[in-house]
Amino acid sequence: MKRRLRITALVLFVLLLLSSIMYLCWGTYKIAPLDSIKTLLGQGTKLQNAAILNLRFPRMLVGISVGIALSTAGALLQTITKNELADPGIIGINAGAAVAAVIFISLKTVNYYSVLGPLSVYVLPVIAIIGAGISAFITYYLSGRNGIKPKRLLLIGLGINAGLNAFITFFTFRSGVGDYNRVLIWTSGSLWGSGWSYAKIIIPLVTLMFVIVLLNYKKLDVLSLSDEHSVALGLNLNKERKKFLSYAVILAGGATAFAGNVGFIGLISPHIARKLVGPYHKNFLPISALVSIVIILVADAVSRNLFSPIEIPVGITISIFGVPYFIYLMMKEK
Repeated sequence: MKRRLRITALVLFVLLLLSSIMYLCWGTYKIAPLDSIKTLLGQGTKLQNAAILNLRFPRMLVGISVGIALSTAGALLQTITKNELADPGIIGINAGAAVAAVIFISLKTVNYYSVLGPLSVYVLPVIAIIGAGISAFITYYLSGRNGIKPKRLLLIGLGINAGLNAFITFFTFRSGVGDYNRVLIWTSGSLWGSGWSYAKIIIPLVTLMFVIVLLNYKKLDVLSLSDEHSVALGLNLNKERKKFLSYAVILAGGATAFAGNVGFIGLISPHIARKLVGPYHKNFLPISALVSIVIILVADAVSRNLFSPIEIPVGITISIFGVPYFIYLMMKEK
């Protein structure tokens, strides 16, 4: 198993390196791989610096952070609910963030730009994180009577998610054309406009949460067993589910705040990782993160460039491949 883990990690690191180089080189202004590396080392031309250091590199870092956040949140939710079909959207986290953002956008509160100045870029993400937290709290409260039951949590989450998405659709149709386009791009999931201001916030947040989750790998392994076995091994089920659910909210809410509603990453990545290196969280959480990074970088590069100058939201590109995989998992369910 250790040999398999090493080989898998090595292959994924190579894929990560290749996808990163492709991401930095491919664009309206094409840059050779060697020139990209030179630019990162501070030896690029003025135009290369503008393309890579100001636009592509910070966007790539935000994409990497979003991928890690969503895959880790998905893995946590799959462990909590004991269901491989769970992902951050399943308990309404993404939809809660989207509803908060849609309401904020529709209120046309433009005065905060002049009042807050440079801090105004963080207003929408903060609003989205609050929305994600409220949605998750409602789901937890409704499913928490007489202790959290994984199936009940999943089903209530599905219901809340459907209701919130219906609200988003209703609200979007009532708004003007400009707001409609802005909301549509955001709810579809997009890394458009991601710069250093976003990177400086999301990178420390995701790094901290990922390390905390990884340090709890033994408890997650026990939690993935049956409830009877978990209790017999001395685990406080409700306490641990509540704790890991809050971690999932912070990770998924943060990712949704900065990149919109990117779906299927939290579903696909942990599942692929388990297939590759087994069910132990110490092994599959880092592998899941690497898988999600490769997926989101390739998907965003394609979204950015395939129909240039039109940019497709990255969430749509991932969904094109994610939906068939989801159907495949559903077909396998007994």
